[in-house]
Amino acid sequence: MSTMRRIQRLREKMREQGLDAMFVSSPENRAYFSGFRGSAGYLWITDKHLMLATDFRYTEQAGMQAHDFTVTRIAGSLDWLKNLVGDSGARRIGIEDAHMAVSTFNAFKKQLDGLAPQPEFAYTGSMCDQLRAVKDADELYLMAKAISQADVAMDAVSQKIRPGMTEREVAWMMEVAMREAGADAISFETIIAAGPNGAKPHHHPTDKRIEVGEGIVIDMGAKFDGYCSDITRTYLLGRADEKFRTVWNTVLAAQEIAEATARTGMTGAEVDGLARDVIAKAGYGDTFGHSLGHGIGLAVHEYPRVGPGATQQIIEDGMVYSVEPGIYLTGWGGVRIEDLVVMENGKPRVLTAARKHDLIEL
Repeated sequence: MSTMRRIQRLREKMREQGLDAMFVSSPENRAYFSGFRGSAGYLWITDKHLMLATDFRYTEQAGMQAHDFTVTRIAGSLDWLKNLVGDSGARRIGIEDAHMAVSTFNAFKKQLDGLAPQPEFAYTGSMCDQLRAVKDADELYLMAKAISQADVAMDAVSQKIRPGMTEREVAWMMEVAMREAGADAISFETIIAAGPNGAKPHHHPTDKRIEVGEGIVIDMGAKFDGYCSDITRTYLLGRADEKFRTVWNTVLAAQEIAEATARTGMTGAEVDGLARDVIAKAGYGDTFGHSLGHGIGLAVHEYPRVGPGATQQIIEDGMVYSVEPGIYLTGWGGVRIEDLVVMENGKPRVLTAARKHDLIEL
């Protein structure tokens, strides 16, 4: 989908909300609507005009990437806003209150003081974010690359884990492997959680040495041309006892049910419930404390929402989200298995390909 088609969808939303202009400040939405991948800048979008304001570091890059926008060079302040708003005649301006810092908002208001008539600010919440939830073919291509890079790294590095390695060492090996597979960066800080640390879903790698008999939760992702991937696997260094095998098989069964039976038109809460019921019936309901999944794309966590509270989120074809049930037992460890899926023809298609279908004992 071209950026102009994305902008057209945004303009339709603006008309629905009675907005004369939209001031886009979040990095992901700036990239989505303009194609500009620099780290600083703002978009000014009206029914007739498209402007990208950025500083000296990025004006050349912006001109190359944001073909549909007029690029304006600015300094660090927002002193250019007053003339822009005044000349445009915009009376109701949408802002991204879900992302805009208070300091930026205050500076925004200050710059527009004294304009007559005074423009009205409209809080648009997640309006722009939700437009990113359904992925187009170009986005799916880039995400497939990022997913493949993480898959390759997961399969390669997991086979090299040995007793005595630290969590930090394995995390670095994973990052190197993703880079060597073609990733531009990692999507987020890699999680390597060995033994009891596996009970902490967002554990930060430490100098803890991995011991024989310990489970190892590995959660990581690659970034390619702005788009993210996310994958989790849980391995065992040694032979699995009955408890570990029971927990691991329960998590896998929960994931497989959700991947096989989710359908478009369900709410995010209903999809979450498909997996949550499996874990609850196995007696581990209280140990699965996070949502089943989350949307992913230009950000690691974005729409759609897939969790108990997502009762208003309708799952549609073209949405990409994670399916990551988990069981976490304090003092023992945890198991989480995560794939990414895309909804196609009314049902999920699994995008993640790294090994998982048999309990892998390293």
